[in-house]
Amino acid sequence: MKKKILLIISLCLIALGLAACGETDPTTMSYNGYSYDQLKSTCEGTVTSLLEMPDEQKQPYVVMKDMSDVERNNYIKSVAPSASEDDIAGILQQANMIMRWDEAVAQAGEYVELGEFTITKSGKTLECKQEIKFTDRPVILSYVYKYHNMELEDIGVEAVQTLGEKMTNAALNTLMGMGIVFIVLILISLIIYGFKVFPYLEAKKKAQSSAPAAAAPAPAPAAAAPVAAAQDDLELAAVIAAAIAASTGTSTSDFVVRSIKRRF
Repeated sequence: MKKKILLIISLCLIALGLAACGETDPTTMSYNGYSYDQLKSTCEGTVTSLLEMPDEQKQPYVVMKDMSDVERNNYIKSVAPSASEDDIAGILQQANMIMRWDEAVAQAGEYVELGEFTITKSGKTLECKQEIKFTDRPVILSYVYKYHNMELEDIGVEAVQTLGEKMTNAALNTLMGMGIVFIVLILISLIIYGFKVFPYLEAKKKAQSSAPAAAAPAPAPAAAAPVAAAQDDLELAAVIAAAIAASTGTSTSDFVVRSIKRRF
């Protein structure tokens, strides 16, 4: 009995220890050499720069909005011929951030204040998110780092959708999925119906191809030609016999015309 009680107490202490480990204050942790305040100040400084950046300063980056990757590289090299590959990558990253910022802020309203800052470590990446409150909707600025060397991988800016927008998008996705399913079912039904029509078409084709063969015996009346020729010979023999009888003064019963030879 005592062993069971000790086992239960040990399990409870282990559970409390794990719970205590899970409640570590993120503001006191070290993120591969960077503190919470350093990462937060980086995001806040970026937000301040974007809010205060004039349109004239954004214009060189906005020009690259509709360009392909190759066109952007050529444009940067034309503007800054001495830029290295790392410099070009940094300029492209900043251009993407500014374009994303303009798209997100365009539907957010007026700036109010900075919101909550969070840090999330997932696998080999570390993501820092800074909420920016606007009158219409909040905007999230996110920094994504490679955790093993804290190299900046991407900077994202995204406007948070309202509940109504999320429900609308969900409904549209549902309707689109159902529409695709119904279209596929209709196509399958047409294919199945085609299996019934194909035999009918094949039978009709065979009937059409066999019809001329059945009509082939029609030339049979040609056999009547010898009969007509024989009839003509009899008439000709009668005429000749009458002519002979008239010239000799005899009767047609006194002789017989047995054959007629035509010479051409």
